[in-house]
Amino acid sequence: MPGVIPRGPAGRSAPETTAIPAGTVRDTRGRPLRDLRISVTDRCNFRCTYCMPRELFGADHAFLPQSALLTFEEITRLARIAVAQGVRKIRLTGGEPLLRKQIESLVGMLADLRLPDGQAPEITLTTNGTLLARKARALAQAGLSRVTVSLDALDDALFERMSDSGVPVATILAGIEAAADAGLAPVKVNMVVRRGMNDAQILPMARHFRHTGHILRFIEYMDVGNTNGWRMEEVVTGAEIVRRIGAEFPLEPVQAHYRGEVAARWAYTDGGGEIGLITSVSQPFCGDCTRLRLSPEGRLFTCLFAEQGHDMRGLLRMGADDHALAQRLAGVWRARSDRYSEIRGQAHREHKIEMSYIGG
Repeated sequence: MPGVIPRGPAGRSAPETTAIPAGTVRDTRGRPLRDLRISVTDRCNFRCTYCMPRELFGADHAFLPQSALLTFEEITRLARIAVAQGVRKIRLTGGEPLLRKQIESLVGMLADLRLPDGQAPEITLTTNGTLLARKARALAQAGLSRVTVSLDALDDALFERMSDSGVPVATILAGIEAAADAGLAPVKVNMVVRRGMNDAQILPMARHFRHTGHILRFIEYMDVGNTNGWRMEEVVTGAEIVRRIGAEFPLEPVQAHYRGEVAARWAYTDGGGEIGLITSVSQPFCGDCTRLRLSPEGRLFTCLFAEQGHDMRGLLRMGADDHALAQRLAGVWRARSDRYSEIRGQAHREHKIEMSYIGG
């Protein structure tokens, strides 16, 4: 099995086959704006050790007040402006986005947006799955395109320890099946792999999700934020994951769907489906990153590892017109030069934003 994840020349994914729309803005490295990730809340009902450790996000932690959060109307307005500038996919994240009341109403508002060619943008959502069984059908009916569920282990004791939640794995699996039944298939299942913690679950997860139609994606443990105690020696690389799985179930690489696709794709040679590898530590893909992030209270972040954002809520609530908002958004993107994962270890950042606040 190869020791690297094929991503095309210079670590990039396969060349894009669809022309970039004329209105798309590009950053200082020529990367187009295609994806908008919207964090709708900084709250979560899990306390995952690599994201929101309870000792730092305990009962006395001050979350954002409701009045600080962007309203659904404000979110939709900014999304509409982003779509006009090239965004093709909108992902709702958190925290845990299903904790935001009436989230399906926001999905419906976003699903009504139209790209310059008249098509609807792809609307997706990432969740820990605890509330998905009761919400899946309403989300699908509102216009959600797909859902991604985080699940780091099948072993109940390990999962409950990692999520620090007391929630059994069966609840998450039920949410995945409810999503599929509601038409949100294939469901993508994300597993963050941490050596010495849950790497023994790689094969059990692969065995479980083969032939289900769902797509299991393995994520290298990342140094997001400042609270998870990240160490390089705890990273299990994508190449190692492929070798482990391939020893039992032979795999072959699959071409990327489009430029900037986050996960390198691998298919089981026996037709058992496919897996994805997100290798931002061992094989950074900054050169193809097309993602802009909007925080719960309206700040734009141009990188998952950024230290500061750019305020949009102030403009919104001071009565700025769409032209002013569009100029601000385009200006933020055009000035973007981020490539943190490519220079990891060379430039220390004191105050990176937390993943629980801005989403993955």
